[in-house]
Amino acid sequence: MKRTALTASALSLLAVSTLTACGGDKEADNSTGEPRPATSQAQQVTPEQQLAKLMVRQADVDGFSVDEPSDEFVFAKSPEEVKVDEPACAPLAYAMNQLPLGDPTADLTRVLSKGLNDAHTYITLTAYEAGAAQPTLAEVRKAVAACGDGFTAKASGGTSAYDSVTEEEVGPAGDETLGFKATMTFRGASHTLHTQVVRKADVLGVYFSVNGVDIAQAKPSDAELPAAVVKAQNAKLG
Repeated sequence: MKRTALTASALSLLAVSTLTACGGDKEADNSTGEPRPATSQAQQVTPEQQLAKLMVRQADVDGFSVDEPSDEFVFAKSPEEVKVDEPACAPLAYAMNQLPLGDPTADLTRVLSKGLNDAHTYITLTAYEAGAAQPTLAEVRKAVAACGDGFTAKASGGTSAYDSVTEEEVGPAGDETLGFKATMTFRGASHTLHTQVVRKADVLGVYFSVNGVDIAQAKPSDAELPAAVVKAQNAKLG
């Protein structure tokens, strides 16, 4: 199945604490008597570090491997490469191909599986400027409502024709969450793909499951999101 590995870029937390002597910016160095800069410095967490901390790890999901996805079968390297016959459905194409939604400041993807022949679950975390994650999830919700009759997405990695899209009930997670399933037909076999999007503050988590082996072999498939993986990643997001 199409997949992509994306490089994390930026999210920041800032903590500032200032110590001054006699109300000034600098204090005397005891050894020289010369003024020296105040000892406080801004402590910054890079976006890469923040998302890496939030991403589920091997120790969190017993029986699953957690790896960087291969780019061998990349559907597209960026959202700009994707052409959708129904523009309103573009967020769904991005979500199901590990492409960032909206305009994030960072993104990171990992793939989890129990074996090569089993379904694979892709987790993509994206970080946003303050307030930008909520409207991004709202766009996904609108797309699910608008694309019930399916859509077709094209990129350098091929063409994906989705027959239908339906919202699914999912358990509570983060500050808000949305689940949906999409169906597609390949070589006469029907496949159901499941996706969940979770927002926690200004971070989105997109969980997507697919059985690429069954699709390649024209065997019907229904790749449910593993409950243990969803639970573990939701716990990391908080």
